[in-house]
Amino acid sequence: MSERGPDWAAWVDRLPRLATDLMAEWGLRRDGWSMHGYASLVVPALTEDDESVVLKVTFDGDDESEHEALALRHWDGRGAVRMIRADPSRRAMLLERLHATDLRDVWDIEACEVVAGLWPLLHVPALPQLRPVTAYVERWIAGLQRLPGNGPVPRRLVQQATSLAADLVADPDSTRCVIHGDLHYYNVLASDREPWLAIDPKPMNGDPHYEVAPMLWNRSEEWVGDVRGGIRRRFHALVDAGGLDEDRARDWVVVREVLGAHWAAELGDTEATTTAVTVAKAVQD
Repeated sequence: MSERGPDWAAWVDRLPRLATDLMAEWGLRRDGWSMHGYASLVVPALTEDDESVVLKVTFDGDDESEHEALALRHWDGRGAVRMIRADPSRRAMLLERLHATDLRDVWDIEACEVVAGLWPLLHVPALPQLRPVTAYVERWIAGLQRLPGNGPVPRRLVQQATSLAADLVADPDSTRCVIHGDLHYYNVLASDREPWLAIDPKPMNGDPHYEVAPMLWNRSEEWVGDVRGGIRRRFHALVDAGGLDEDRARDWVVVREVLGAHWAAELGDTEATTTAVTVAKAVQD
């Protein structure tokens, strides 16, 4: 806990009382084991009317999910989990309860088509309250300049990603709509209301083409025997089903994968670094 800083440790200390207070204030009864993500607690519950819901409380120091409630309210259940109520000051939301089934066991090409089918519902016109993805990318790309020439990420790819990022950041189309920001196999759940719905957005004003990369780097263990072919099949399934521009999607994948390789290298995660570099190379002719 301590390695994530004093703010995180203080939030963890507050969390039991915070969750208990919210359960009482919102008239909820616990209905199963609590779950957690990287920066949130999720408590299955029943309302006073016996509606199945979940209480979600997110770490208030996580800026990427700061406007999750705003995006969910704007989507209003279209393509995403429905939010019933929220307390932004405590980073708490009451959400409809979905099933525990995600896309990890669905054939990867079919899963790509499911995710691409959600994009048109989620990619609504930009909201003024959201941060632009370009602001994040500018900051992240600056870190690439610190990479040594003989580092684990090939210098050619670093230079390519830096150049592509500069062009994408300067393009007004890079911030034209709301994007989920982290849509992949594990952030799509089955439901009774719709076959599949997105959860856990990291909403930004961005570019639909930015959404492709997470579907490529996850489930990398399935590439055995045909790594390049497996990556490219996913890439083209996403581009085709999502009606995306292939070149622009490829540019964003290269930028995001090189950034991912850089972060993994800083953490000493050799496997993740190799995966990211492999994806960046495979999507290019």
